[in-house]
Amino acid sequence: MSTSVVPAGPAEAPDLASLKTYQKPSWRSAVWQLFTTFGLYLSTVAAAYVAARHSVLLVLLLSLPASGLIVRIFMLQHDCGHRSFVPSSRANSIIGSACSLVTWTPFAYWRRLHARHHGSWNNLDDRGIPADFFSDCLTLDEYRALGPFRKVLYRLTHHPMLMHVILPPVVFLLLYRLPFDMPASFRKERLSVGLLNLCLCAMFGALVWWFGWKTVLLVHLPAMILAAVIGIWLFSVQHRFEESQWATDENWNFSHAAIHGTSYLRLPRVLQWFSGNIGLHHIHHLRPGIPNYRLEACQRNCSDVADRATVLSLREAIRAPSFVLWDAELKRMVPFPT
Repeated sequence: MSTSVVPAGPAEAPDLASLKTYQKPSWRSAVWQLFTTFGLYLSTVAAAYVAARHSVLLVLLLSLPASGLIVRIFMLQHDCGHRSFVPSSRANSIIGSACSLVTWTPFAYWRRLHARHHGSWNNLDDRGIPADFFSDCLTLDEYRALGPFRKVLYRLTHHPMLMHVILPPVVFLLLYRLPFDMPASFRKERLSVGLLNLCLCAMFGALVWWFGWKTVLLVHLPAMILAAVIGIWLFSVQHRFEESQWATDENWNFSHAAIHGTSYLRLPRVLQWFSGNIGLHHIHHLRPGIPNYRLEACQRNCSDVADRATVLSLREAIRAPSFVLWDAELKRMVPFPT
């Protein structure tokens, strides 16, 4: 079980003013992150293309750091989506769009989807957003009310193997190629999907012409698949762990939902770097304007927030996908009943 905390009610909300200090983006920090992260990624990909001439196994081994760097680039893109990575709003959009060439995630489109998540996370009356299904759930009573066939169907569609291994690559490789769950009136977001597809076709077309399609698939596909699995897992376990708190709309409170509906995923230092500090998710939801490179300092210096969070170890986070239903009586997430 994760480290227990006493859920704070609205009257016990943390002092959000103390977090404002950390919201100011820094060009110096952002440029350094871009230089090091993209530099390492491009070097790793270049090494993989060289290795492809000699050893498939070596290319697959290089896919491990490459996938971690894709996750990190996605976190930079995520900050750009919140307009928190650099001080300029226009520069955030340009950098976020550049990151999308690595993450295969259309920037403006994903930014709109993610904004919906930040408006309703862990709210029982605002579930059912298609693009947010990795952090969604049924209550235990709702599950028990299902007929036998629908129970089996729900178990199958929410099995950890499907949710965390099979579906993530489908989302990043296929669904993000379409304006999924986006009304026709959102022209900018739909345009971002088409433009990214054109850029990816041009980029990979040139790579295939130069290296051949087998080599290009070997270098890029395993890393992208693994990055998708890791990224979705990181997002899901921050909201669906054993002590994650859910509430109806009338009882939902922004601060309470951030502190007790998300977690502090305490990762080893190297994994924290690759994940762009996203494990400090409780702070991110309290203040989405804090860039990733200031989250750790905020956690360290703002004890009013840090001491209230539910801490997950890496081992607990690996077990978290088994908690799939909200038990309103026990006030915690539970596995499927046997």
